[in-house]
Amino acid sequence: MSIEFAGVSKFYGEVLGVSRISLAIPPGLTSLVGPNGSGKTTLMNLMTGLIQPSRGTISVLGLSPHDPERLFRKVGYCAQHDSFPRGMTGRSFLESFLSIHGYDAAERRRLADAAIEKVGLAAAAHRKVAGYSKGMRQRIKLALALAAEPEVLVLDEPLNGLDPLARSEVIALFREYAAAGRSVIVSSHILHEVDLISDRVIIVRNGSVAAEGEIAGVRSEIESRPHQILVRCDRPETLAARAFEQDHVVEVAMHNDRAGLLVSTRDAEGFYVLLGGLVLDGAIRVESVAPADEDVHAVYRYLVGSDEGVVS
Repeated sequence: MSIEFAGVSKFYGEVLGVSRISLAIPPGLTSLVGPNGSGKTTLMNLMTGLIQPSRGTISVLGLSPHDPERLFRKVGYCAQHDSFPRGMTGRSFLESFLSIHGYDAAERRRLADAAIEKVGLAAAAHRKVAGYSKGMRQRIKLALALAAEPEVLVLDEPLNGLDPLARSEVIALFREYAAAGRSVIVSSHILHEVDLISDRVIIVRNGSVAAEGEIAGVRSEIESRPHQILVRCDRPETLAARAFEQDHVVEVAMHNDRAGLLVSTRDAEGFYVLLGGLVLDGAIRVESVAPADEDVHAVYRYLVGSDEGVVS
């Protein structure tokens, strides 16, 4: 595993940041999901060594955050909020950062130009960061995280301020890094993008991990919750009547156009057997059937209890 938390808690005075977190994050693309104040940024600050745990231990590529000089050579970080030195251009900003890593002038220039090219800012590299748009400032922060060619990328809300084309390009960049065997940890409130880009998800609530793993695996952790199934058919009233006869069906809601149903059931397999029988008997003709709760948005809603602080 590239990142491991073992019984980690962080207190800010009497305020709890995270509590008894135990995690093992493998290489690939992992998303942190949770409302504001849930502990996502605290987890990211802990894994980058920006803050130290009150209790427990953390290992990143076998290194401890207590050894920041070695750790910072392996980890790239993009913070949610920005603060740039005055008067610097995009290129000089990156080169000044790379100088801290001990690179000579030629290598600083090469790495800075490569990172700027990756985030699509080559044409603006000579301009002062103070004159950048919000989206450009976001991209130069990403370039900063990428510049030293780290093995772990920790990115706090990295898609904020980007237009749709830039989002698509940046997501492709994340996938490229993950496909190369690196670890990319992303926090986001845009849940359909989390579904699109992530191999794994970690759902955080009140400083604790509510669930983790692949979306399908996370869904299996909450089998006590009803499954939701969308059915479009020609006779939804017939299907609703038969569904209500089943003990495992919790709720049936008719679509507004009365051409389909949303069925909540504790036994999805049993419902599919019922549906297949009705089709074979000619009682209904089905246009489409799809699970409504196999994405991160539904899993989040189940585990956290609301959509507070997230966008579907």
